[in-house]
Amino acid sequence: MYSKHFGLREAPFSITPDTSYFFTSPHSQEALNTLLVAAKSGEGFIKITGEVGTGKTLLCRKFIATIGPEFVTAYIPNPYLEPRTLMLALADELEVPLEKDVDQHQLLKSITQRLMDLAREGKQVLLLLDEAQAIPTESLEALRLLTNLETEKRKLLQIVLFGQPELNQHLQATAIRQLAQRITFHYHLGPLTRDDIEYYIAHRLRVAGYTGGRLFHRAAISRLYKASGGIPRLVNIMANKSLMLCFGEGKQQVTRRHVNLAASDTVTPSRRLRWPWLAAGVSLLIAACGLTWALTK
Repeated sequence: MYSKHFGLREAPFSITPDTSYFFTSPHSQEALNTLLVAAKSGEGFIKITGEVGTGKTLLCRKFIATIGPEFVTAYIPNPYLEPRTLMLALADELEVPLEKDVDQHQLLKSITQRLMDLAREGKQVLLLLDEAQAIPTESLEALRLLTNLETEKRKLLQIVLFGQPELNQHLQATAIRQLAQRITFHYHLGPLTRDDIEYYIAHRLRVAGYTGGRLFHRAAISRLYKASGGIPRLVNIMANKSLMLCFGEGKQQVTRRHVNLAASDTVTPSRRLRWPWLAAGVSLLIAACGLTWALTK
């Protein structure tokens, strides 16, 4: 909608995880380094936690894109599955041929054979589970048993858990205490600082093709930081709305006022909308932006 107005190739603040927009803040770079070092070690479970919207899925995709050809990855975005279904999902990711209505014994045997074949080819297998806080306890235990498979040198399967902080409480369950002991590497993704957000905004604008001067006023950046709490997803949502408001007014720079209006139209974990009438006004203005775009196209 506003891309042409600001000289952009595309909208820079989509909340879809796109690795071309991966921002190497101190937190995200340290987390990526932890994953790379842990993967090369070939041992145990790896755990990455972070609040909602801190970029765990984007980090996961960047990790997959970064590791070398010696790794085979199996990615399961929604692991809220009972043990057998989770094993079927793993078999599907590893391209294991299965008979229709395969029984549990044959399923595990086929997965094991596939893992052994890949190990003989010099491949290391990583199972990446997003939203890991939702994995049922019995499914986590099934995964632990699967990681018992090993050659004389290393494990046949390494598991990376990406989850919200609730995952830590989940792993304290007595039934899976052996799994918790096998977590050899872990990292917690924290929020962006105010300075991080300054660079984050500039980075995403640059990737989207922006070549002009300062698009977000310094006061707008400070307000974005305060309103979002440094959570990247919230920064994206508010920055996108701010650009729409700025475009709707025909302006060329996002101000603190634009961010204030965008923040009032965004529900964050720490608060609910205090002025519904103001949020409705923002929504009407955003709708007007669309009308302006349609009329000037």
